[in-house]
Amino acid sequence: MYSRVAAAALMVSAALAAGGCTIFGSSTANSGSTSSTEMGPEETGSLGVNAYLWRATLDTLSFLPLASADPYGGVVITDWYANPSKADERLKATVYILDTRLRADGISAAVFRETLVSGAWVPAVVSPDTNVALENAILAKARQLRLGGTE
Repeated sequence: MYSRVAAAALMVSAALAAGGCTIFGSSTANSGSTSSTEMGPEETGSLGVNAYLWRATLDTLSFLPLASADPYGGVVITDWYANPSKADERLKATVYILDTRLRADGISAAVFRETLVSGAWVPAVVSPDTNVALENAILAKARQLRLGGTE
C-alpha cells in the first residue's frame, strides 16, 4: 500500500514538474522579467527560492527549534521557543520566501507569541514592527552573504 501511494505521489510531482506547473503559480512570484532560469546557480543554488534568502532565514532563526523547512516551497516554520529567563512567554516564527530573486518584497515573516495564563498558553499580541524587524534582519543577512561576508 505504501509503495503504491509513494509511486502515485512521484508520478503526480513528475507530471507537474514536466508541465512547468507549481501549486502556487509561476516560478517567479513577482512580476519582474528575470526568471530563475536566467539567474546563475549562486542565486537559486538549485533551490526553489533565492539561496541567499534561504540561508539567511535559517541563520537568523537558528536560535529557535526548527519544526519544518521546505527549500523548494520556501517555507520555514519554527517550533515554540521559551526564553529560560522569561518562562511565561513563548515565541514561534514562520517565514515565507516568495521569490527567486534577492528583493525586499521577496520575503514575508510572521511571529507568534503566547503567554502562560493560569496554566494555559494564551495567544498574545505581537507588534507588526516585530515581523518587519525579522524580515529586515533576514534581508540584511542575505545581502551580507551575497557580498561574501562571513558575519
